[in-house]
Amino acid sequence: MSQLVGKKAPDFQMEAAYKGDLTKVSLADYKGKWLVMFFYPLDFTFVCPTEIIAFSDKAAEFKKLGAEVLGVSVDSKFSHLAWMNTERKAGGVGTLEYPLAADLSKQVARDYGVLMEHSGVALRGLFIIDDEGVVQYEVCHNLGVGRCVDETLRVLQAFQTVKKTGEVCPANWTPDGDTMKPDPKGSKTYFSKHG
Repeated sequence: MSQLVGKKAPDFQMEAAYKGDLTKVSLADYKGKWLVMFFYPLDFTFVCPTEIIAFSDKAAEFKKLGAEVLGVSVDSKFSHLAWMNTERKAGGVGTLEYPLAADLSKQVARDYGVLMEHSGVALRGLFIIDDEGVVQYEVCHNLGVGRCVDETLRVLQAFQTVKKTGEVCPANWTPDGDTMKPDPKGSKTYFSKHG
């Protein structure tokens, strides 16, 4: 996986399915907003719908933070649409609160460093892109384990806090937790309280 953190997010334009229709999405659509973009292997599989539904269920929380969510796989927009038209109790994802983009050429997964060339599917890569188009966070793991949406929300809030305050977030930071000044003297305020 190539390291994208601190760099401008690779540009993309993809066809997508959203709210029962076909559309297009591009990185430019998210200008001035935070974007949580996650890759998943394939439609009509097993772990994937649990993640996709979990992100949709928390979409309003992401929106409150000025962030949008985008799911991406190498499937076609028609496969996405069919999966959205399949009931959740039958293994579908139903109506979602964000688009599923079709990376049929696999170029976006390749550009983000998550494509498994031997199998032609993407690993479970997740990227948080800030409101200036810079990748602030990337994580990637193998196919058998789903992601924690609450952890993604926590990490998003941490990066937003760092950007807003100029202070840093210690291990296990939560939105109601203390930040610290990123210098030897200023950090002692935090350490004296939590040491």
